[in-house]
Amino acid sequence: MFLKNLELNNFRNISRISFNFNKNINIFIGNNAQGKTNVLESIYFLAITRSHRTHNELNLIKKEELYIKVSGVFQTNGDVRSLSILLNNKGKKVSVDNIPQKKISNYLSRLNVIMFCPDDLEIIKGSPNIRRRFLNIELSQFRRDYVTLLKEYNQILKQRNEYLKLKNNAKFDQTYFGIITDKLILKNIEIVKIRYDFINKVNACLKKVFNNIAKMGELSIKYKSFIKEESLNNPELKQLLKSRYDELFTNELLQKTTLLGCHKDDFKMYLDNLDVTEFCSQGQQRLSILSLKLAEIEVFINEKHIKPVILLDDIFSELDENKKNNIINYFKDDIQIFITTTDIKEINKDLKEKSDIYIVENGNFKKEE
Repeated sequence: MFLKNLELNNFRNISRISFNFNKNINIFIGNNAQGKTNVLESIYFLAITRSHRTHNELNLIKKEELYIKVSGVFQTNGDVRSLSILLNNKGKKVSVDNIPQKKISNYLSRLNVIMFCPDDLEIIKGSPNIRRRFLNIELSQFRRDYVTLLKEYNQILKQRNEYLKLKNNAKFDQTYFGIITDKLILKNIEIVKIRYDFINKVNACLKKVFNNIAKMGELSIKYKSFIKEESLNNPELKQLLKSRYDELFTNELLQKTTLLGCHKDDFKMYLDNLDVTEFCSQGQQRLSILSLKLAEIEVFINEKHIKPVILLDDIFSELDENKKNNIINYFKDDIQIFITTTDIKEINKDLKEKSDIYIVENGNFKKEE
């Protein structure tokens, strides 16, 4: 898989530009706040339909402009496709091969990307909500139906929470509330099964990846759910979960919110069985996240038989020469990579020789010949 062309209109500090990319390596060099990261963000936005840097997507629109449009042409297994996103204060419109899509789920999982950036450390150090968001985004690239499933779950969860606020109201119907809870349980089981499956596939690659780039210890990831993996095949699981919800009912009424579900699940990373968050240095934490994402590449190759587009946003300045080379050597020869850096000296000489290089200044891009 590789991105052939990218067109940007009013994206961040970029007014209008069209790129025809190298199918292997593209490097953007410039000082901070010049716009090089904006290109990687726009590719991520094109693939995922959201930014990795802001929750308010209107911040992506160039100052004093009314909209952004991001369009791209990519090739996978010989098949050439196009994607586009138009965003303004009225909402977002997405298209595949110039055909508007009513549902985001019909758009997703076509262009697959793996983003590496300094903020990734928050996946380890941040709140469970950050880790769930990361897990949901990655899974949306593997399974288009996961987005629909998650949306349905959140709708049922919202409905249940709203109903909990009606307990002292004559409109509260205990039977109907039980039906909502049963629906929530079924969606929980489906989502948790998919998450366990994904984590297991990542773990199958993680040990080898971490050993190759870090040369230390054994890294693993564990999904922390209210549903134990071994219970997923239990024919009485639905009833067991119903009993747990019944036990929490009084507390849920007091707090007026659902206290149990995959919306509260988490995952943790362990190095030699020690919690990476609690017992590892920041350098080890960074290598753990890099390894997690490199392992994802292996899962893409094994499961979807494609190599995703790789986005490396200013990660080399954090690594010593050996770690840097170990990571570069881990990428497959026929995988497309986008790199941002403030210093070309950070980039391996052999890598530069097969790259297209852009000098970035104040939203302008000059390709080196």
